[in-house]
Amino acid sequence: MLIEDITQSGAIPTLEASLRFASLRQRFIAGNIANISTPDYRQKNVSVADFRSELARAVDARRGATGGERGALELRSTQELRVEGPGPSNFRLEPRTASGNILFHDRNNRDTEGLMQDLVETGQEFRYASEMLRSRFELLKAAIAQRA
Repeated sequence: MLIEDITQSGAIPTLEASLRFASLRQRFIAGNIANISTPDYRQKNVSVADFRSELARAVDARRGATGGERGALELRSTQELRVEGPGPSNFRLEPRTASGNILFHDRNNRDTEGLMQDLVETGQEFRYASEMLRSRFELLKAAIAQRA
């Protein structure tokens, strides 16, 4: 119970969900890059805005239910987000074919500049969330060391 109270408190569940989203999205981007010259390949992507919207809704629901300091972060399934159980990182992403790209003669819808931008943005999001999560755990570690 104590461990669950610690891991379900403050910003930890939100940061955990953000890390999971960034890591899963990075896989799709890597797949798109790997198939950049594969004929008939259609790039896939997930909406960052939709995920952020669902995460904000879950945070607001948590605040309403518990005041925001404790409690599980309950994400709901959307078109691209499939929740598979309780907890902020128990979900998978179902990407859709990216739209707005030009269809080339080999029927590939590659967008190299967009991929590079997505790669950098997702990497920065992952780094930020991991640094914030690390700092939270360092604070917990310091608090536990002072009690011992």
